[in-house]
Amino acid sequence: MLDVTVIEDPAAAAVSLDPIRARLLAELAAGPASAAMLAGKVGLPRQKVNYHLKALERHGLIELASERRKGNVTERLMRATAASYVISPLALAAVQPDPDRFRDQLSARWLLALGARLVRDVGTLITGATKARKRLATYALDGEVRFASAADRAAFIQELTAGVGALIRKYDSPDAEGGRDHRIVVAVHPTVKPETSGAAGTSEGPKTSEAPSPVPSVAPSAVPELTD
Repeated sequence: MLDVTVIEDPAAAAVSLDPIRARLLAELAAGPASAAMLAGKVGLPRQKVNYHLKALERHGLIELASERRKGNVTERLMRATAASYVISPLALAAVQPDPDRFRDQLSARWLLALGARLVRDVGTLITGATKARKRLATYALDGEVRFASAADRAAFIQELTAGVGALIRKYDSPDAEGGRDHRIVVAVHPTVKPETSGAAGTSEGPKTSEAPSPVPSVAPSAVPELTD
């Protein structure tokens, strides 16, 4: 089972967003189960569960884990193809965000458009690399920082921009024969706290974090190269 995978097909996205099928996906991500086993968990007849499972299997969201005989019946145990799923903007291709339409480094909506393109492009690369049975060369860094003031945040952004720009100018080789283009995305946004239950049992909305987690140390590591 994959840790995470991207849904690019509009029909598969629609199937995954159905509340009952999303519940079945969650159950099958926890472990293989049959329609009869799932029926008791979701409160539906086995025939109804079978109908939903066939739709999920048809769109590649679940797969056969094993079969076992129960009397005169062969019971199929299904499992999710991934522990979690991300829907690519390709599923809404006609209205997917396009960060090239405008550029505003201080706009949260432009950041959202960049994030959508990241999901789309990395999902497409993963799909291609999987089909070609090749490793994909990527790198990501995630961390948190607490700024004492807005002035400190502005200074940090200036230094970050200058540092990344200097690295790009140092290593960019547009005329290198056999070189490979890479996209670099750097983002800074307030941390969102997970939703918590209020005293009256209601769920509070997302809030910015009051105390950041330690910034992870970065150790050099070998980056796999995608062979031609």
